Amino acid sequence: MPGSIVSGDRAVEIGSLQLRAAQAAAGLESLGVGAGDTVAVLLRNDITAFEVGGAAGLLGAYAVPINWHLAPDEAAYILCDCAAGVLVVHADLLLPLAGVIPEGVTVLVVETPPEIAAAFNVAPAATQVPTDRLNWATWLAQFPPLPPRAVPSPGAMIYTSGTTGRPKGVRRLPVDETQMEALYAPILAALGHRPGMRTIIPAPLYHSAPNTYAALAVRVGAELIVLMPRFEPEELLRLIETHRITHLQTVPTMFIRLLKLPEEIRTKYDLSSLEFVVHAAAPCPAEVKAGMIAWWGPVINEYYGATEIGTVVFCTAAESLAHPGTVGRALPGVDVRVLDENGNDSPVGIPGEVFARIRAGTDFTYHGDDAKRRNAERHGLISVGDIGYFDEEGFLYLCDRRNDMVISGGVNIYPAEVEAALIALPDVADCAVFGIPDDEMGEALCACIQPAFGATPDEDGIRAHLRGRLANYKVPRRIVFMDSLPREDSGKIFKRKLREPYWAGRERRI
Repeated sequence: MPGSIVSGDRAVEIGSLQLRAAQAAAGLESLGVGAGDTVAVLLRNDITAFEVGGAAGLLGAYAVPINWHLAPDEAAYILCDCAAGVLVVHADLLLPLAGVIPEGVTVLVVETPPEIAAAFNVAPAATQVPTDRLNWATWLAQFPPLPPRAVPSPGAMIYTSGTTGRPKGVRRLPVDETQMEALYAPILAALGHRPGMRTIIPAPLYHSAPNTYAALAVRVGAELIVLMPRFEPEELLRLIETHRITHLQTVPTMFIRLLKLPEEIRTKYDLSSLEFVVHAAAPCPAEVKAGMIAWWGPVINEYYGATEIGTVVFCTAAESLAHPGTVGRALPGVDVRVLDENGNDSPVGIPGEVFARIRAGTDFTYHGDDAKRRNAERHGLISVGDIGYFDEEGFLYLCDRRNDMVISGGVNIYPAEVEAALIALPDVADCAVFGIPDDEMGEALCACIQPAFGATPDEDGIRAHLRGRLANYKVPRRIVFMDSLPREDSGKIFKRKLREPYWAGRERRI
């Protein structure tokens, strides 16, 4: 049975999609796009994203997915920085950018599909392609498919989140088919991909992990790929049952929201088709992981990696239960070390900076910032700023991101540890912990908490709970209750948006 990609009521066979990608490649080539050039992609989770990515690969060009949550000037910065010659954008996302798109960029506009319009409450008029713009579908139809050619593909150029300063594009060297097989071997092992798999993409394709996961699902011969416009916990359960999903990639925040569903909803759907679920992107509280394994069974796996280093560490459900809190051990063909400030290996149990590399992996640079790339390397390994430690059996544990670490009175505090303790409270639906200015201590902890539906937690109860689990200096000085927390489509909280107002006009130093 030919594989298909499904979005809402639309279904496209992968063979047909690949034909349209070849047509798009011919069209992009007519616009001057060639090897090493960039094509910007500002789309929500849509079938068209696969067409554009495939077309860029056929030309040896970089597809550059842009986070559509960005403010216009932030998106314009990426368009300028990557020197995109072409921008492919959903109709409803175009209007805010109208005045900031750099001159010389050809804009191809995609009609916003009904399922995406419904998910984001887009007005019908905003879904249509303006008559003075190039319509992607109409433009595409005029080109015959580009004949096959042997062109090394560089893949996507993903821009990092820009925790400190402007984001940077991770630009990899192009690879041929043999190099690609070697590079993907540890990744495929961690993702559990196989021919005939049936999967859902619940996270935004502008992120590296879902982007790679979806592309590899096509590559291995998936039978079905279902796109979610945005993550909704019960809708995910419904789709798993409806489509008999076998494989899934998630993030810990999704687990937290799934576990907060009422029991009658959690038991309503048949999830027995699941074979291999993998999560990544952030430390997962041990209690959350155990709760998911108890619910879904031993199909829950985990990996650790990043855009720059790929997938480097893996952990099964059994290993998670035996080593609560671990993200696993190094995959075959991968080197992982935890180094102190002097570049020496940190002793067992002592946090340091995590460095890693896939031995068969290709090198990369940060587009336009080779110095940043050089500063990320030690002993031939790369760091993306994560802090962690090994136990005696070689299992890696993550504390937090270096840039999220709070230094209060000279003491290092890892917000992820505090968040894990908070999320264990039934009255807490979700939370974010971060540092705010403090004249005496330099930084103090602030916790923004979204109460569970119908719950009314109070500060005294929250602090009493934390003091029973953590040292007193890890208890937030400030607690803010919010009806909802700002989120990405994956469910991940925009911690930067919560933290920035506190630091307005002040410099935060790590």
